Amino acid sequence: MRDRLAHIVREAARALTRDLAARLATQGVSFSHWTFLRILWESDGLTQRELSEQAGVMEPTTAAALKAMEELGYIERRQVPENRKNVYVHLTPKGRALRAKLEPLAVAVNKAAVRNIDAQDVAACRRALLAILGNLKA
Repeated sequence: MRDRLAHIVREAARALTRDLAARLATQGVSFSHWTFLRILWESDGLTQRELSEQAGVMEPTTAAALKAMEELGYIERRQVPENRKNVYVHLTPKGRALRAKLEPLAVAVNKAAVRNIDAQDVAACRRALLAILGNLKA
């Protein structure tokens, strides 16, 4: 039972998340905020709905996280006069500056996860997992 692929993948994902969450906590950032920050670092100015879709969470979850992130000074929400319906999420300078502190933590988790594993095995694992994702999306 414990050697089933789904179980192994789930446990590995939990371990990676747990390790990163602990490292983020040292900087006062929650894992849920990390998820949204990471998306915004790549695509600043998304709508709240687009952020929810990219993060894979429901909009009420996104709204609650964004409220907290706004209070922390990481983001600001704006509407444009031409379209008052959509709320666009933008990083503040403080939110943008977190990237330099937080991304190295994620890099360190990834390095720790593959420590003592041959680079070819890591590449094969990555290819296999991407193929699995593709198969299951089909």
